[in-house]
Amino acid sequence: QVQIVESGGGLVQPGGSLRLSCAAPESIFREYTINWYRQAPGKDRKLVASITRFGITNFEDSVKGRFTLSRDGATNTAYLQMNMLKPDDTAVYYCNLHPPAVWDVEDDYWGQGIQVTVSS
Repeated sequence: QVQIVESGGGLVQPGGSLRLSCAAPESIFREYTINWYRQAPGKDRKLVASITRFGITNFEDSVKGRFTLSRDGATNTAYLQMNMLKPDDTAVYYCNLHPPAVWDVEDDYWGQGIQVTVSS
């Protein structure tokens, strides 16, 4: 089975920063879109941000200006940089890899989920 490994979560104070990592096999990392979802307790899972194989990014309104995305083809690792964190950012964060929409193929690979807690 394909293994997607997340790391970088933890506990931070409001206003602090964290960087989440998502490592994937080269064969799918090279061309798949990378999505980040999060799910807070008692809330629905939501798409937070995405980056395509060409570096085109999209962000949910609540994180615009605070979160950034990158992907490193040399290490097959994607990053979600989270700055100016708020208590409402507290959630389990999931990395998801999905084929480009133009392929018209249904496929998904998921990381294990990682806890981010923002509290004073």
